[in-house]
Amino acid sequence: MSYYRRSRGVTPHRDDGERGSAIVEFFWLGILLLVPLVYLLLSGFAVQSAAYGVTQAAREAGRMYALEGDTGAATYAAHVALHDQGVDPGSVVVQIGCAQSPCFAPGNEVTVRVSTTVRLPFLPAVFADMANAAIPVEGVHTVTVDRFREL
Repeated sequence: MSYYRRSRGVTPHRDDGERGSAIVEFFWLGILLLVPLVYLLLSGFAVQSAAYGVTQAAREAGRMYALEGDTGAATYAAHVALHDQGVDPGSVVVQIGCAQSPCFAPGNEVTVRVSTTVRLPFLPAVFADMANAAIPVEGVHTVTVDRFREL
């Protein structure tokens, strides 16, 4: 009977303990590679969302300051814009400055700088402070106060 199997090209069965392990290796290798990839994607999305948020906040704060001349209203507009993007406005710094004084004079350029730090997701605060796991993000917008605005 063994001659019959060998003549047909069928090799005898070897039991070396490696049957079915390829799927297990593929599974664990997939987990080991996919978990860091997903974490990098989530971190990138958080930073990109914050970047869009501070850019929009700087633009809205500059427009509000050019219309009203009030830093409180401009800061509130920045916080609303940040909230729209899902960024915590508690750690945001809004700076309004201009080259000439008074700042709210017709024709002056007003520069608004909004900055924050983005903590990496799923990282406890204990490790974040030790590893410096925060990425600074900043948005700058320059707007001109309307020349034909009434004083």
